[in-house]
Amino acid sequence: MAKIQPLPETSPFPSSSANELQKPAVYTVWMKSLVFNSYGCTVYGADGGIAFRVDNYGCKGGREVFFMDRTGKTLISIRRKSFGMFKRWEAFRYADDGEEVKKPWFSVQKVHKNGAAVKVHGSTGRAYRIDGCSRKSDYRISGGADGAAVAAIARKQTASGVVLGEDVLTLTVGSEVDHLLVLGLVVVCGLMNRCL
Repeated sequence: MAKIQPLPETSPFPSSSANELQKPAVYTVWMKSLVFNSYGCTVYGADGGIAFRVDNYGCKGGREVFFMDRTGKTLISIRRKSFGMFKRWEAFRYADDGEEVKKPWFSVQKVHKNGAAVKVHGSTGRAYRIDGCSRKSDYRISGGADGAAVAAIARKQTASGVVLGEDVLTLTVGSEVDHLLVLGLVVVCGLMNRCL
């Protein structure tokens, strides 16, 4: 099987101190499911292998999707909560034993046509913002006190300069944010745009 390799890029995010959460990373996100007759997306790591996958095992735009690692272990479930025109998405983490944690990990609410507000529940209580989420393939996730970008999503470009389709994205994640959180936010944006 062929592997998808990300372009060697320098990170657009400033380097942090020694207490980083994770190293900066570049992922390739293919907005297609690996499961026949299912909707979802596949995330490839720097080595070109599958890092994560997302499936809803139902119709497009389903009310719940499952975010899994490469072995199929569920890491997050994301649910749409609708109240008329007010839509909100809640993400729940799964414990190591496979049980879902009862309290939401984060929630996303569309605040205007081109943006969404993200609230991380629990001890951190951090807030993030998604700018440009109505565009399927070009948006930023900002957070922290200074509002700096912590992740950027754009259409994937090959080494020879060919821009791939709207369903193949490059996700660049900075070191100051949890990568699983950012990947979950990318999935929510896909749900907002009815790509999953």
